Amino acid sequence: MEEIVKETTESDYSADSIQVLEGLEAVRKRPAMYIGDVGPKGLHHLVYEVVDNSIDEALAGHCKNIEVTIHENNAISVKDDGRGIPVDIHTKEKKSTLEVVMTVLHAGGKFDKGSYKVSGGLHGVGASCVNALSSHMRVTVRRQGKIWQQEYNIGKPLYDVKAIGDSTEHGTETYFLPDSSIFTVSEYNYDTLASRMRELSFLNKGISITLCDKRRTDENGATACECFCSEGGLREFVVYLDANREKLSDDVIYMDGERNGVPVEVAMQYNTSFSENLHSYVNNINTHEGGTHVAGFRRGLTRTLKTYAEKQGLLSKLKFDISGDDFREGLTAVISVKVAEPQFEGQTKTKLGNGEIDGAVSSAVSEMLSHYLEEHPKQARMIVDKVILAATARHAARKARELVQRKGALTGGGLPGKLADCSEKDPAASELFLVEGDSAGGTAKQGRNRAFQAILPLRGKILNVEKAMEHKIYDNEEIKNIFTALGVFRGTAEDERALNIEKLRYHKIVIMTDADVDGSHISTLIMTFFFRQMKEIIENGYVYIATPPLYLVKKGKEERYCWNEEQRDIYVKELAGDGKESSVGIQRYKGLGEMNAEQLWETTMNPEKRTLRQITIESAAEADRIFSMLMGDDVPPRREFIEKNAKYAKIDA
Repeated sequence: MEEIVKETTESDYSADSIQVLEGLEAVRKRPAMYIGDVGPKGLHHLVYEVVDNSIDEALAGHCKNIEVTIHENNAISVKDDGRGIPVDIHTKEKKSTLEVVMTVLHAGGKFDKGSYKVSGGLHGVGASCVNALSSHMRVTVRRQGKIWQQEYNIGKPLYDVKAIGDSTEHGTETYFLPDSSIFTVSEYNYDTLASRMRELSFLNKGISITLCDKRRTDENGATACECFCSEGGLREFVVYLDANREKLSDDVIYMDGERNGVPVEVAMQYNTSFSENLHSYVNNINTHEGGTHVAGFRRGLTRTLKTYAEKQGLLSKLKFDISGDDFREGLTAVISVKVAEPQFEGQTKTKLGNGEIDGAVSSAVSEMLSHYLEEHPKQARMIVDKVILAATARHAARKARELVQRKGALTGGGLPGKLADCSEKDPAASELFLVEGDSAGGTAKQGRNRAFQAILPLRGKILNVEKAMEHKIYDNEEIKNIFTALGVFRGTAEDERALNIEKLRYHKIVIMTDADVDGSHISTLIMTFFFRQMKEIIENGYVYIATPPLYLVKKGKEERYCWNEEQRDIYVKELAGDGKESSVGIQRYKGLGEMNAEQLWETTMNPEKRTLRQITIESAAEADRIFSMLMGDDVPPRREFIEKNAKYAKIDA
């Protein structure tokens, strides 16, 4: 490992700006260490790493346009109009700097303070890591009046960097095809990439990011493309996130500037909902575990609002204290800071630890909010009234929560009577199935493995927590049963919002509903509950959705289960044999109750044969927007979403 001591001026971006730390050997052996996993998340992360390099050029003031293209074969190309990766000979490595950047781990301008003040991504492993995990890669650089190129197979150069033409343009274009022998999936999801490109455009105002999908065409037969460009930055981000919520006022409170040498951008808006929706970023990285910038924001917000309310005499009639949570109920906010040398902590290394950022953000928020409150007294009063309502509701919720916990403690271990528990006591080896309806619940109880599988039947549709005050949530019988079955509650002596997740009794919580519209609705209600009330459980990877079959195709003693129409059609032809499909029986399962206990176990509950879909949060901001749209009061956006995704949400006849 080489210690980095060299510094250069910002204008001296050349071969010597690139610092080398170590080789590429481990990437293909342990890809998950570098990109998270080898499933859909890791596949899409490859794109983000290459785009992050272009964004870094933009942050340094050298790039305005980025083009991302999904090709027909699911290869990706990323083109920018930055300076172009240096191609001259690297002093230490004795080869082209372009080759060094693309083939040596931890080689990049991000390690040289003069090249980039701040950067996102994996801090230098990005380009070479993507190369190592691609069956083919081609990099084309426009720089110094020429077009330079090099190609690679599985990270190894096919030829030396060479000039292939002349050009007055500048920038880098990277084309790569992920290695199908490493990734479990090969198809890129357009919406997943679009969500991240949109997010990046909000976080880096003025930069144009175009996403094209050559697998699709628009109404004119041309390649489907979408351009993301935000001149308003985080102000527009908050408007986008709050599109489906009723605003307290149309104003977005906003500031963009430097505090103690730290670039800070903050936007916030209050709405009539009952949840806090706070999204934080450091160098474009979503810090979903928070950190010092979030602590600074909350401290500045609470102090400034409380000082204003007390000064105006608006809190004099309250009989109990107001907490920090009360000031953030119904608040949508985005915080973005740019930090030269970020220190990340936490379970997934997404918690900012730099102590100096706390004061910088707190100071910025206090100044921004003080000006707004003084200049907008009517809106200020509405915000304070919202805070007082939140405090009153929190007080009621605490009583309701304590009542539920106290009742549980007095009824023999606190477990709901409808719960058929398992004998296993180790949470890591235990599963809880949340089953739609008492009938299906009864079948599941008969079919399960009692050693490690618990069943909790849910009657009807649980409360839509998106539109409910917290104390109303604890009045709902089905939700109370979920809380007590899981063994967790919100509210500790230190933090009223904290979830005692260490008490969780099952590390697999499986939502099992009918394969129809009502079943999908119930699944969405349960996921909304977990996202709003127990997000930590999703973030730890404990929530799953079961996938019962849609059809049973039978001929004589032969039976085949089918999970979609394509499978059904294939099996019908296979079993018909003589081509006479009418000789086949086809049973459509509209509900779990239509299967007997043995069938339910064999298809949906048996760990050796079942398919479970794990619920993950790729983008907390996009998940927040989707839940508010699906479960909120605004009907037109929900209808538009359902129509757009109709192929996934077919209505039963």
